[in-house]
Amino acid sequence: MREAVKKIIAATYRKKDLKWFLVWITGIGIVWMWDSWMLNSPSLIQIEYAFIHTIFISVLSVIFSLLIGWALAITLHFTENSRFRHWYLALTFLSNVLRSIPQIIGVLLGYAVLTVFIEKEILEQDIWKMIWMACVLTGFIFLEFTDLLRERIRFFQKSDFYPAMLVSGIRESRIVQYDILWKNSLIHIVNKLIAIFGIAIFLQCSVDFIISVGLSADVSSLNFPATLGSMLAKMDSKKDILAVGYSLTNPFYIPRLFMLHLQGITTAFLIVFTLFSIYKVNTEFSKRFHL
Repeated sequence: MREAVKKIIAATYRKKDLKWFLVWITGIGIVWMWDSWMLNSPSLIQIEYAFIHTIFISVLSVIFSLLIGWALAITLHFTENSRFRHWYLALTFLSNVLRSIPQIIGVLLGYAVLTVFIEKEILEQDIWKMIWMACVLTGFIFLEFTDLLRERIRFFQKSDFYPAMLVSGIRESRIVQYDILWKNSLIHIVNKLIAIFGIAIFLQCSVDFIISVGLSADVSSLNFPATLGSMLAKMDSKKDILAVGYSLTNPFYIPRLFMLHLQGITTAFLIVFTLFSIYKVNTEFSKRFHL
């Protein structure tokens, strides 16, 4: 048993991306245990739901980006030099239009539509609201995944590998989707999906914070599912963050931060720690596979 544990620890230490993932899980667990002891129950429940909602929406964004990005990349590849080239031109034009829209502005517009749906009682359950939020985020993220797939296809098209398999009678769709993307690009795909997960969290928290502090007149956070971004904008959280600034000039106040101002500090820590951990996982994953 001890030998097995030692092997697991050694393998984890060598794989620094996995180590950082475990650091993230451990850090979240420690913070949760401390909050369970020191934070009042209503605030703890709000933070728990906000964290779960944030992760759930981001994971959905990754899944949708994978599906839509893959479908678009394959469609663009097979229509570029075919009799359906007009579809290629139309999809390329729409993609460029999406690229021209700043991500935060685009997501705010999507949230404005969600506000209308909520007011007209078209979307009432939180699960559907979160799915809509994930779809909106996906609409301004998935093109990065499409670009990666297109680059991988072009890379292999320039080698002898691609024409040789075509001459062998293998269907082009199988070559592209299985041999190029699945067998020879899986590591690149996983690496990009990790990055998209981090982008989704950052974009989501930024937009939710903007909405919650009232910087957008067209979008209301009323009845939106709680997220870390909206939690950070709550009055109690802002007071807790201000207390951090106060402690810089009054060092003796620092111990009280972790007992009296946990809601804001916990929320801010979860956002920063999660983004930093994802960045480290993504970076170490790239180094391990020499991407």
